Amino acid sequence: MCPLPMFNQTVDDGARPGLIAPMTPTLDTVFAALADPTRRAILSMLLEDDMAVTDVAEPFEMSLAAISKHLAILTRAGLISQEKRGRVKWCKLEPDALRDASVWMQGFGQFEAVNLDAFERFLARELGERPPEEEV
Repeated sequence: MCPLPMFNQTVDDGARPGLIAPMTPTLDTVFAALADPTRRAILSMLLEDDMAVTDVAEPFEMSLAAISKHLAILTRAGLISQEKRGRVKWCKLEPDALRDASVWMQGFGQFEAVNLDAFERFLARELGERPPEEEV
């Protein structure tokens, strides 16, 4: 019997020192990278501008080595690129990296988007509470 493949990569999965250029990402690699909240937070930070690795690490309560492992996974997934400028390694968001994932998710677009206001009213009625619009 063949063992099941790993569902998610860990921060230690295949990290190779000096690997900076992203390899060809697969959809599984992209979703595995996005599965971690720290990596999603890093991507949100990089939406604003390129950042030095030390600046990326600053808001997190973890070691620089742990952040570097997260950055390596994001790089392998093609979501960011890293380059050395002088002595400082900089991280840059790769805006087109989510294109394949987005195309895949659009296949589910035939489903109606959830109306959160209507859902909140439904839950309030079901729980016997006053719906939000009726509150004064």
